[in-house]
Amino acid sequence: MKAVLAEKPGDENVLQLREVADPALKPDEILIRVRAAGLNRADILQRQGFYPPPPGASEIIGMECAGDVVAIGTAVTGWAIGERAMALLPGGGYAEMAAAHHGSAMKIPATLSYAEAAGIPEVFLTAFLNLFMLAGLKHGESALIHGGGSGVGTASILLIKEAGLRSIVTAGSDEKCEQCLKLGADVAINYKNGPFAPAVKTATSGRGVEVILDSIGGAYLTGNIEALAQGGRLVLIGLMSGARAEIDLSAVLRRHLNIFGSTLRMRPAAEKAEIVAAFVKRFGGALDAGRLRPPIHKAIPAAEAATAHRMMQASEHFGKIILSFD
Repeated sequence: MKAVLAEKPGDENVLQLREVADPALKPDEILIRVRAAGLNRADILQRQGFYPPPPGASEIIGMECAGDVVAIGTAVTGWAIGERAMALLPGGGYAEMAAAHHGSAMKIPATLSYAEAAGIPEVFLTAFLNLFMLAGLKHGESALIHGGGSGVGTASILLIKEAGLRSIVTAGSDEKCEQCLKLGADVAINYKNGPFAPAVKTATSGRGVEVILDSIGGAYLTGNIEALAQGGRLVLIGLMSGARAEIDLSAVLRRHLNIFGSTLRMRPAAEKAEIVAAFVKRFGGALDAGRLRPPIHKAIPAAEAATAHRMMQASEHFGKIILSFD
């Protein structure tokens, strides 16, 4: 098969389309002929040598894909050859063939293209896990989503809207703020126009938000604490602005705040299967009806993976960037 390889850590130019062996299929896996793969920020970190895959996972970059089932492991039930599948992967997505644990795979609704399906598993499951399972976002509450134009950001907007809840997002331009509002966000804040916390307080009549989903990290910690309501929950899923910051612990104690750290990739397969099952139970109907449809910024041929990585690093995109293997 052909796969996009980074034979050594480096910039986007190390990405090359090469011939490699097909993945070996384990008894609890399905083999997918990949039609499209989604890009994620973690892919850039892996390419640079900062985020290796979990032990035993494919060294090939790529944490989500969509395509057709071409083989089924001996311990797998509920799948048939020829069915369309989208899957969460610990690695191996940037390739014509990918092996996925059966519990991390979902059937692609007829309403979605391969490109759209490839933009669902990693970001929608990340948003669902952290907003609804960990932070327990519920009726009457609101959430602040940093990076509203990102894959996780746009997925969060769509899930919160579908749940009938209120979302406030931050983004780096007025254009992206407008796109977030059109997608379904209730309030969009251009963080380049000033601190986001006062704007959040204004948007919530001084109360603050119950949940914050933050992929930025260090530089946002103080603002996040300020923007939380009494009993609020901060879920940290990334460190784009650094891993260190000072925190006012008295505010955490006094206001009964909760801080979670969370990643999806390193969780065991059984735990990922539980997350997938819970997501399908709650939002499967909306997915089948086409109401959960990731905005696709651009689909780029796999041979031009370097261009796709440059685009993501420059934050030029709104929604998902997709690699096409058709």
